[in-house]
Amino acid sequence: MTIVVKIGGASGNRTGSVLDELAKHPEYVLVHGGSAEVDRLGAGLGRPAEYYTSPSGVVSRRTDPAHLEVLVYALAGKVQTELVAGLGARGVRAVGLSGVDGRLLLARRRTGARAVVDGRTIHLTDDLSGTIERVDVALLATLRSAGILPVVGPPAVTEDGQVVNVDADRAASSIAAALGAEALVLLTNVPGLLERKEDPTSRIARIPRDDVERFLPLAAGRMRKKLVAARDAAAAGVGRVVIAPSDLADPIAHALAGGGTVIA
Repeated sequence: MTIVVKIGGASGNRTGSVLDELAKHPEYVLVHGGSAEVDRLGAGLGRPAEYYTSPSGVVSRRTDPAHLEVLVYALAGKVQTELVAGLGARGVRAVGLSGVDGRLLLARRRTGARAVVDGRTIHLTDDLSGTIERVDVALLATLRSAGILPVVGPPAVTEDGQVVNVDADRAASSIAAALGAEALVLLTNVPGLLERKEDPTSRIARIPRDDVERFLPLAAGRMRKKLVAARDAAAAGVGRVVIAPSDLADPIAHALAGGGTVIA
């Protein structure tokens, strides 16, 4: 069974519980973000994070050359190394790969990214972000057939070798679709998609795969990206997508049992 699990990088995520479960399921694939660590490292280096909101309401990280450098240090360096080390401590053979390694995630650089600033829409000409166009399934299959758990994170690379930032949720969606996964689990620090943002009891338990657009207005900030990633994975044939909390003893099992918000 192919299950792709994505652990978020925001504060409040319980990585240890996820690694405990992956130790029981080394056949899974782990995708990671690391926004909190990118922000922390950037602040320490005098390059504080910058975010922008697109005209459609999606919040994205501003990735100019200086911020891309911080992102690579944090994600392909510290975050990924710690995840691989944590799995190793639990007896799991794991290999960390950024999308650049082996050209695992081949992307197209986005041009003309737009941001809404003070009510005006502006173009971000120096933004080094991209959209994933191809996943090297053979590379992942080689690792998995050898009993090695792939740990994958941004950045990605373009055809001409330019390193670009890609959203980790969208990366997980692309990987799950390319692998024909039975399920994609997007773990986060909230119970799922909420009907009322500040009310954790207002979790929406299930969304039909063909009805995601109707729920997008309820998703603000980063949750909107998760819902878009879930929509794309479901449309590409992934059996089900679950947006679920990580702050549980067995978060993956909880998600697969119907916890969180299920798109299927």
